Amino acid sequence: MNQLTLPLSNVQTELLRLYSTNLSEADLLDLKQTLAKFYAERSIKLANQIWDERGLTNDDMLKWLEGN
Repeated sequence: MNQLTLPLSNVQTELLRLYSTNLSEADLLDLKQTLAKFYAERSIKLANQIWDERGLTNDDMLKWLEGN
């Protein structure tokens, strides 16, 4: 059986509070879209950072797409 590890993180605590509410289907869809946008933006920011650190260019991307 899985055991709960305490203390909970701030995200876990906030999600437990959210779970205590009964959202409409429309609100639930909005929440899912908000979370998806949050993680997408975070991923793009990290990818851009890596891109800049490595000094990559659009030509590099075109070469990858062409399989070179």
